[in-house]
Amino acid sequence: MKRIVVVGGGAGGLELVAQLSRYCRKHAAVELILVDKVRTHVWKPLLHEVAAGIIDKNSDGVDYRIHASRLKYEFQQGTLKGLDEQNKTIALDALYDEEGELILPERTIEYDILVLAIGSVSNDFGTPGVKENSYFLDSLAQAERFHRALLNQMLRVNQPKTQQSLLKVAIVGAGATGTELAAQLHHVANLSRAYGMPAMSAQRLEISIIEAGPRILPALPERIAYAAKGALQKIGVKLYEDTKVTRAEKNGFVTAGDELIEADLMVWAAGVKAPNLIKELDMFETNRAQQVLVDPQLRAKNHQDIYVLGDCCAFQQEDGTWVPPRAQSAHQMASTVYKNIVNQLQGKEFEDYKYSDYGSLVHLSKYSTVGSLMGNLSNSSMFVEGKLARLVYTSLYSMHQFAVHGWLKATLTMLSRRVSKFVGPKLKLH
Repeated sequence: MKRIVVVGGGAGGLELVAQLSRYCRKHAAVELILVDKVRTHVWKPLLHEVAAGIIDKNSDGVDYRIHASRLKYEFQQGTLKGLDEQNKTIALDALYDEEGELILPERTIEYDILVLAIGSVSNDFGTPGVKENSYFLDSLAQAERFHRALLNQMLRVNQPKTQQSLLKVAIVGAGATGTELAAQLHHVANLSRAYGMPAMSAQRLEISIIEAGPRILPALPERIAYAAKGALQKIGVKLYEDTKVTRAEKNGFVTAGDELIEADLMVWAAGVKAPNLIKELDMFETNRAQQVLVDPQLRAKNHQDIYVLGDCCAFQQEDGTWVPPRAQSAHQMASTVYKNIVNQLQGKEFEDYKYSDYGSLVHLSKYSTVGSLMGNLSNSSMFVEGKLARLVYTSLYSMHQFAVHGWLKATLTMLSRRVSKFVGPKLKLH
C-alpha cells in the first residue's frame, strides 16, 4: 500500500486531491489523505468578497469532509507542526474547540509521497504595530473577522446621533487584493442602505490605499494599473502611491513622512511569504519569501519524495524570474504534480513544470473589470475591459469549480449559486 499525503487544501492542493482521488479509486493499493487546519475551503481570490460580505462560506465554500466522502479519500483536520523525513511521517498539532477543550490529540501520519501546499501569509516586513492593529485576509477566519468588524462600524456610523460622520478604512498594499477590496467596500456601503442602515452610504465611507511602490498593481502591466486607478479615483478612493508605512497605530498608519493616515479599520495586504513553519522545519532550501526551492519536477530540492506547489513553492524560470503566487500558478502546478506522482508510482519518467501566463484580471466590484489576456501564449497581451473582462474573470472561478467537483457537480453548484444570488440578500449581515 502506497500512501499519498497532501498538506493544504487551497486552490492547488484541493485540485490535486480531486485528480488523485480518481486515480486512487482505480488503484486500491494507493491511499490518499488530505490534511488542512480548517474544515472549509474557500477559493483565496474570493476572500476579499467574504470580508466585504458579498459572499459567504455556506454558498461558496467546500466542506472538506463532504468532498472527501464523495470522492473517496480521507480528510484529517490538523495543523502541521513537524516533518520527519527519515521515518516518513508528519506531526499534527492537537486540535481544540473554541472553549479550549481537546478534540484531537497530537498525531503522526505516515507517508510514502508528501505534497506541501500550505499556501502563503501576509508579509508585514516587521513593521511595528501591524500585527496588533491590522486585519489580514490570508484565511477564511480572518476574512470573516474583518466582516464582523465592518458590520459593527457601519452600524455605529449609521446611528443618526453619532459624532462620527465618516467610516475610514485604510488598506496597505495596492495589489489585486487591496484594490478589489476597496471597490467592494464602496459597493457594500451603498448596498447597506437597503438592509436596515438607511443613513449609511459610500458618501460616509473614506477609503485610502497606501502603496510603497510608484504605482498601484505593481505586478501587472501599466495599462491595467492606469485603468484601475481611474476606476478607483472615480468612486473617491484615495490613493497614496510611493508612500511607505513605517508603523501602525491604533488609529491609523504612519508614513515615512510622519503623516498619520487615520482609519477605523486597517487592512494589511502588502505582499506575501510562505508560512513561518517552512523556516522552522529547517530542512528546505528557501528564497527571500521563505518559499521552498524546487527542482524542475516540483520536488523540494534534495527531497525526492516531497512535492511542493502553490504559494509556498519557489520555482525559478529560465529568465531568472520566480513564478508568481497566483491561482493560475497553483492550478498548473497541481496538474504537473499529479502527472509526476502517477509517473513515480508507475516507474515512468517525470515531467518538467512550465509556467504559462494566461494574463491577469482585476475585478473592481460592479464598477469595472480590467486586465490582459493571452500573456505568454503569443508573446503579447490583449487589454480587456468591461463585460468581456468580467466574463473571463468569472470563468477563472468556474475552472476551479470544475477541477474540484467535476463537470456535473460544478455545473449544478454554479446554477445553485446564481439562483441564490437572485433570490437571496445581496449583502451578508451576520
